[in-house]
Amino acid sequence: MTITDLVPWKRKKNGLAIQNEYDNAIGSFYREINGLMDRFFRGFDIAPWSPNELASGGFMPHVDVKEDEKKIQVTAELPGMDEKDIEVTLKDDFLVVQGEKREETEDKGKDYYHSECRYGSFHRAIPLSAEVDESKVEAKFKKGVLNITLPKTAEAQQRRKKVEIKAE
Repeated sequence: MTITDLVPWKRKKNGLAIQNEYDNAIGSFYREINGLMDRFFRGFDIAPWSPNELASGGFMPHVDVKEDEKKIQVTAELPGMDEKDIEVTLKDDFLVVQGEKREETEDKGKDYYHSECRYGSFHRAIPLSAEVDESKVEAKFKKGVLNITLPKTAEAQQRRKKVEIKAE
């Protein structure tokens, strides 16, 4: 038995590698599992700056949207940011939260100097399911968490209609 008997390809007499269906199936399966794992673990980044975020030139903050009869509540996690770096706007039927995150570090020692700059911007457009009273919208920022309260208009609160369920 030779070493080529242990690998998923065979060598021709001229020494060139050829692939068979097994190689294609394993390679395809490997790529699918890799993509699946990348997508699964993408939301579990502990550090606010993951390699994927830096490669794409930005980061995507985690956003929660809750709605009741009277208001829509939006909470965005923006660690390491200040309120001056964030912009909140209402445009058409969307709440738009955008900003830029900057981080600069500098470390000097006797025999070394280390400096790093990281920049990233984000843009989230959240569709609104009801008309909101634009004059009463509030945004508060505390300890890296942005809370936005969007009170619904009186008309939007009254438009709720219960649908009767018929048994067959």
